[in-house]
Amino acid sequence: MVISIASDHAGFALRKIVVEHLGKLGHTVVEGGATAGDVPYSYVLAGQKVAKDILEGKAERGIVICGTGIGISMVANKFPGIRCALCTNEYMARMSRQHNDANVLSMGARVVGSSLALGIVDAYLNEPFDGGRHQTRVNDMKEQEKELFK
Repeated sequence: MVISIASDHAGFALRKIVVEHLGKLGHTVVEGGATAGDVPYSYVLAGQKVAKDILEGKAERGIVICGTGIGISMVANKFPGIRCALCTNEYMARMSRQHNDANVLSMGARVVGSSLALGIVDAYLNEPFDGGRHQTRVNDMKEQEKELFK
């Protein structure tokens, strides 16, 4: 799977750990965002990069990381067609895929440790979308986007 991942400076160290993990799993990674953990980089730019990569077909799924995961998830969710889920545990990651067909995962580097983060990533990547009654709700979100993003 092709995965776009980006972070601000606060998420830089965790992003590097996740990128290495994704490589070991055989995924293709499109990486962007901060170039160091001690050089300020806007979570807005990082979130935009991943959202655009998905919408332009450069990646199938995305992962965004900032200090809390909140700001960067808000940015990603401003794009029509992006369903970014801020997850702090593996259950949330599984449910974001099963019920919401999330195409972007958000995490907070100051909220989850690296071991938990890798578990969240694995849950997010391995869980299929259930469809069925959940597809109806995802379709409702898509219709809302059409109305709001004219």
